[in-house]
Amino acid sequence: MKSLKKQRRIQIIGLSIVALAMSTALIVYAFQDGINFFRSPTQVLAEPPKSTEVFRIGGLVEDGSLNRGQGKTVTFNVTDGGAVVAVAYTGVLPDLFEEGQGMVGLGSYVNGTFQATEILAKHDETYMPKEVVDALKEQGVYKPNAD
Repeated sequence: MKSLKKQRRIQIIGLSIVALAMSTALIVYAFQDGINFFRSPTQVLAEPPKSTEVFRIGGLVEDGSLNRGQGKTVTFNVTDGGAVVAVAYTGVLPDLFEEGQGMVGLGSYVNGTFQATEILAKHDETYMPKEVVDALKEQGVYKPNAD
């Protein structure tokens, strides 16, 4: 009888391990599309991502680069003080979006231009996303408000 109990335990443990591995694989697969990594302009130019990779880019909108073209397409440059990446966005920009301010964009890097599908701007005069602050500090460009 003991060998039957031992065999049953081994089967249950084996099935548990298989079920755990399958559930982990399904969770990783489900998160694959939902994870968007943040990159600064310096990182994008140092190691250009594949054109199919969706990621977030952030920095300051370069002064004098905002160009509201024909229709709803807007082009501008985003910088972290060390590098500049051209951005193209088709859509309506947030009300607080302007030159010299922090922004984060979601999209992909195609033919030397970041094609944004979503643009986020700071929501008040003191807020800037943590990733953007870290990238600007890394380049030695970050200037906190002296309020």
